[in-house]
Amino acid sequence: MKLRFDKVKIREWLIVIGPAALLVLVAFAITTRFIEPAPPRTIVMTAGAEGGAYDSFARKYKGILARDDITLDIRSSAGAGQNLERLRDVDSEFSVGFVQSGVGSSDADGHLLSLGRMYHEPLWVFHRLPGNVDRLPQLQGKRLAIGAPGSGTRSLALQLLAANGIGGSAAILLELGSADAAAALLAGKADAAFMVASPEAAAVQKMLREPGVKLMSFAHAEAYARRFPFLSKVVLPQGMIDFARNIPAQDMVLISPTANLVIKNDLHPALIFALTQTASAVHGKAGVFQAEGEFPAGKDAEFPMSADAARYYKSGPPFLQRYLPFWIAVLADRLLVLLLPLLTVLLPLMKFAPMIYGWRIRRRMVHWYAELKALEQRMGKAPADSDAHLADLARIEEAVVRLPIPVGFSDQHYELRSNIDFVRRRLAG
Repeated sequence: MKLRFDKVKIREWLIVIGPAALLVLVAFAITTRFIEPAPPRTIVMTAGAEGGAYDSFARKYKGILARDDITLDIRSSAGAGQNLERLRDVDSEFSVGFVQSGVGSSDADGHLLSLGRMYHEPLWVFHRLPGNVDRLPQLQGKRLAIGAPGSGTRSLALQLLAANGIGGSAAILLELGSADAAAALLAGKADAAFMVASPEAAAVQKMLREPGVKLMSFAHAEAYARRFPFLSKVVLPQGMIDFARNIPAQDMVLISPTANLVIKNDLHPALIFALTQTASAVHGKAGVFQAEGEFPAGKDAEFPMSADAARYYKSGPPFLQRYLPFWIAVLADRLLVLLLPLLTVLLPLMKFAPMIYGWRIRRRMVHWYAELKALEQRMGKAPADSDAHLADLARIEEAVVRLPIPVGFSDQHYELRSNIDFVRRRLAG
């Protein structure tokens, strides 16, 4: 008998739990559609020329990301212009790169986002011309090294020269990168060299210390900053490069775009947080043109900011990543996204499933209680028809004995059978 009742119990629970399990599976299927896949372990970055500032910073990123088992695959490029072209190609393998402000705009790049401004990279104009040169129109008719094709230097130089009416036959434009431009200037093959670079760049350091080479201080710096929103006016303080040799000999006013970190909008959110955190570690210190904490800056005039990066700048890293290793935090975060909706379904089911189970068992006995009550009413109306009443009572008793009742409800089952005996005694009396 016990075995039979256990089977009944299992069957009843399956009947109750079956629809609940189906509901959980549906919730699970819906939830999985909203879970981000696991992030890849490799990010392909388009940096810059080997030995340049972009390449140098990219290698710092690589070392920091490696601590979290993230591989940064660095590919060299001609500069910011080529970086932007690579990122614009939706089919390219590149996910992130440095892009100089002013080189591109979001109008042409619906799939690009910004992680913010990383640092100032000023425009340095070195020359060996007589007298004081502080305005670009003074370079008209000269041999100007304006940067290599695909570089941000060339893009900015052409914009500024065009704004000053210098183009075409008004000057001889030499498309040379920083190192070649410096060599051409020293060899007398160029009159001025344009370089967009950080102060630590080798070519910039060389030119600042080279006797006879002058750095242009922009008289129109404020005007340029207002005309071109991607430019800022910055000052190189006297003696900042070398106190002992007093380089520069006076405050020099420069104009500066910023180096921005641009990504494709399909980059995994976890990797966006990792890159933004890395950028903060690399660019957050004080420098020649920035105060501590000034960069990275969560704004970009040309590309929309990544919501994940903006959240990092506002609130810091995600909660789990503050206390757990990167990949464990990513896994836990994905599991939480999965578990929360499931728990929302499971908790009510855990509460109501036993109630539904008990209701199903009691409903069977309630049916025969109703039959027994109806028999008593018939007995009161027709007491002489005892044979028919006994036959009905026997039918009820047989059905109750055959009821599939789990062991846990045996007390209620026996109580029902006791009530049947009570009605039989009334009939016999």
